Amino acid sequence: MGDRHEGNRFAQSAIYRILDANLDRAREGLRILEEWCRFGLNSEHLTDECKQLRHSLATWHSQEIRSARDTPSDPGTDLTHAQEQRRSDIGQLLQANFCRVEEALRVLEEYGKLDNPDMAAACKQMRYRVYSLESNLLAYRRRQQLWASQLYLVTSASEKLLTIVEAAMLGGLTLVQYRDKSEEDIVRLDRAQKLRALCTRYGALFIMNDRVDLAVAVDADGVHLGQQDISIALARQLLGPQRLIGRSTTNPEEMARAIAEGADYIGVGPVYETPTKPDKPAAGLDYVRHAAQHAKIPWFAIGGIDVNNCNEVLSAGAQRIAVVRAIVQAEEPTLATQYFLSQLRSIETIKYVNKIDS
Repeated sequence: MGDRHEGNRFAQSAIYRILDANLDRAREGLRILEEWCRFGLNSEHLTDECKQLRHSLATWHSQEIRSARDTPSDPGTDLTHAQEQRRSDIGQLLQANFCRVEEALRVLEEYGKLDNPDMAAACKQMRYRVYSLESNLLAYRRRQQLWASQLYLVTSASEKLLTIVEAAMLGGLTLVQYRDKSEEDIVRLDRAQKLRALCTRYGALFIMNDRVDLAVAVDADGVHLGQQDISIALARQLLGPQRLIGRSTTNPEEMARAIAEGADYIGVGPVYETPTKPDKPAAGLDYVRHAAQHAKIPWFAIGGIDVNNCNEVLSAGAQRIAVVRAIVQAEEPTLATQYFLSQLRSIETIKYVNKIDS
């Protein structure tokens, strides 16, 4: 009888230690996420959600559970993994801590069933809330970076594509679309994977042209759809809420429809005739002026824009532009990128000063 009692006491102590460790782990992970929501994203809503989850966990962290803690004899304190010693970027840091929180909540749910079914049920619901938080945070971060991006590079075929894109990123580029209509899928997939890795290294958004399947395969930040591609609603269903969806538009009607259907951004053009869109007549600067007055989501003037006509487009009201040949075929892609960004920022500064004066 005494042995059974001793065994039960030992088992209960072990369960309390497991609960204590995972309550700490989940709360620590949430605090790391909360700090980024607060200081990195400046999101009151996401910060509050992290804080509420932390405080909810704290209500289950009883003194009885805490008293079972035995750090000196815990063999896990000396265990580590090489990947834990370094994070390559903020995305990896956030992903690691989401995994930490979700795994800890699952442990709390299962072991909580042995001690406190109410806590187990609460942790199950919190785990679902963390899944939603993960999607919302990724979506918020991507959309925030989209709003901040003024220059959009849409690629065209080139033997030096990776070198060109990296050179543009060194010049400050933060948004890239991989577009190649002619290559076989196996080649496109390989290049998309390499471009995705490059964008991750430089902290840039990576968008896949047309192909939702390839966007999913390489974990792209989103997809850009033409007027003849699948609907935004279907793309959203396939991609989920956290990825970006852009739509090409050539007139006010297409613009209004894309916005109503939930596009995250739109392309406005082609402003000038361009060999990239040989079947599309130029939409002209009037459409740029219309977008400047009516578009409430990020939009990029696109089509034949280069160093010679860039200021003309900006004067018509564009605050963001997309270019292809002006960077891909430039002798110095880094300098070309810097030129466009300097022009965009100059226009932004002038508009800000005029707003203050008025």
